[in-house]
Amino acid sequence: MKPDDPNIRWIEPPKMGWSEKTYLPLLVDGLTTTFRHLISPKKTVQFPEERHEFVDPIRYRGVHRLNRDEKGRVKCVACFLCATACPAHCIDIVAGEAPWPDREKYPVRFEIDELRCIFCGMCEEACPCDAIELTSLYDLSGKSREEMVFNKEKLLSVYDQTKDSEPSAEERLRLGGIKALIREQAAEDRTGKGDERK
Repeated sequence: MKPDDPNIRWIEPPKMGWSEKTYLPLLVDGLTTTFRHLISPKKTVQFPEERHEFVDPIRYRGVHRLNRDEKGRVKCVACFLCATACPAHCIDIVAGEAPWPDREKYPVRFEIDELRCIFCGMCEEACPCDAIELTSLYDLSGKSREEMVFNKEKLLSVYDQTKDSEPSAEERLRLGGIKALIREQAAEDRTGKGDERK
């Protein structure tokens, strides 16, 4: 292509004014933001001595726990739905024959790799018996990878630690969420009220 080709269209760069050449408006805008942040209240806390109580226990998804039933047994029936629903493949279950007459199976081994988990809550939604829940515990640390693989005993100890302070699955469902909607619709379908909606 030659420079005098009629198919080439030359575009002139826009002319900058005095304020644009000196960058003065941008400088004033940046300094205004800086001074606004200087006089705003501080939100920093000296962790772990001070802690903010900012976690919403209804919506926050933190460390997992395995729930116990009224008799103190693990609620899990080893159906593998949580492991199947997990997109990170961080749940490992080994099922065994249950020693109790009211269920067929129970988890002999139940492990969650907390480092691999993405805390999406799919395991909690998939569980038919509310055996697994995500708590509002956010202080999760360990000195090795092995420490961050939570076995059944550790998950049950999280339940023992949080059973009084955390809202139960029923309370969380009552306060809202996708699982509440699904269960409500399933209950309506069982009673026949779902047909009236259509």
